[in-house]
Amino acid sequence: MTATAHRGARWIDHWDPEDEGFWERTGKQIARRNLWFSVFAEHIGFSIWTLWSVIVLFMGPDYGFSAADKFLLVSTPTLIGAIMRLPYTFAVAKFGGRNWTVISAALLLVPTALTAIVLHPGTSLGTFLVMAALGGVGGGNFASSMTNINTFYPERHKGWALGLNAGGGNLGVAVIQLVGLLVIGLAGATAPRIVLYSYLPLIVVAATCAALFMDNLSTVRGDTRAMRAIVRNGHTWVMSVLYIGTFGSFIGYSFAFGLVLQNQFGRTPLQAAAVTFLGPLLGSLSRPLGGWLSDRKGGARITFGTFGAMALATVVLVLASSANSLALFTVAFIVLFVLTGIGNGSTYKMIPAIFRMKAKAAIDAGADEAAELRKARRLSGALIGFAGALGALGGLFINLAFRQSFAGAHSGAPAFIGFLVFYAVCVGVTWVVYLRKPAVRAQVALAGAEV
Repeated sequence: MTATAHRGARWIDHWDPEDEGFWERTGKQIARRNLWFSVFAEHIGFSIWTLWSVIVLFMGPDYGFSAADKFLLVSTPTLIGAIMRLPYTFAVAKFGGRNWTVISAALLLVPTALTAIVLHPGTSLGTFLVMAALGGVGGGNFASSMTNINTFYPERHKGWALGLNAGGGNLGVAVIQLVGLLVIGLAGATAPRIVLYSYLPLIVVAATCAALFMDNLSTVRGDTRAMRAIVRNGHTWVMSVLYIGTFGSFIGYSFAFGLVLQNQFGRTPLQAAAVTFLGPLLGSLSRPLGGWLSDRKGGARITFGTFGAMALATVVLVLASSANSLALFTVAFIVLFVLTGIGNGSTYKMIPAIFRMKAKAAIDAGADEAAELRKARRLSGALIGFAGALGALGGLFINLAFRQSFAGAHSGAPAFIGFLVFYAVCVGVTWVVYLRKPAVRAQVALAGAEV
């Protein structure tokens, strides 16, 4: 292993994690060090991305904003975060994983500090929308972090490493909501700046740790050819729709849960904050469960069952809304969060299996095994990045649906009916494309039971 002098000491030129000797002697220790500091930086990125799910709880009548205005505020970082995921995916190859982690972490200082300056009654909605948009950069951190860690680990350990990286990042949503709960409980609903002040030093620590302890791999290259290839692949759009239903639901509900409790059931900021963190927390922790179940039962089967269960939970939410039952509504919403986490894990497990099956068919037909497996890994990585970006847009759709629902009907029920229809469509799509016989078994382009 050597470093390129003109690039600096943090660049690694030789990296071969598939070589078991190299991995045990050198690679494992370096990869784990980069993983832990990547998780930390991504965790903070998720927290800043979902910052406005907490800030809106502090916005009482003196701010002069309607429920529709607040849903617009939480929709804005969702949109920007989704857009940022694609350029962030390629930034690792352009700047280096360590360098981009430093840059992307440091960028979080901008929305955090500026929001602290303008956060007071009398500030215009337009100004707050700009602040919320700036906070959206935190949503891109997931894409660059996953791309970077993917390059450090051998195929046999990527599931564990990427699952830990994703789960640790997702927990940032629950943690910032817990911070909001503590601030509201201890300092009251008029002290939102404390949340921001508490994150400013954490952002500095994340950027500093990345600079001191992470590495760049010079072997990483931007694979624009693979991205162009997957855009022409039908599975890309199918899996993106499914990921909109799972991750899009997770991030959308994470932003909206507290606002829905306040506007539909009249909860105070403290009462809303006391339960909102539970959904993202359990949804993050259930993500590895989705991967584990998929290893044993197949990703398509778990995804199919998860969307069916999400549809049932949504039916309960509609009934609870009609009956004005806070207890039933809260329990059903938290169950829905858990299901989104399971679905996140199972849909991510489906993607590599799709391309592995196509590679196997090509190998059986006489193609070179090593080349086909490399191609499968490249296409899988590109699709994960692409689906991750489109999936995040699901959060935008959810919050815009809630905005329209509360503006027109003063209830979330119409929005939930729309989500129910979408989950039913996802059930049908999963069945027709990945489970139905003989369509899957007869066409090597489609994934079978291994999915």
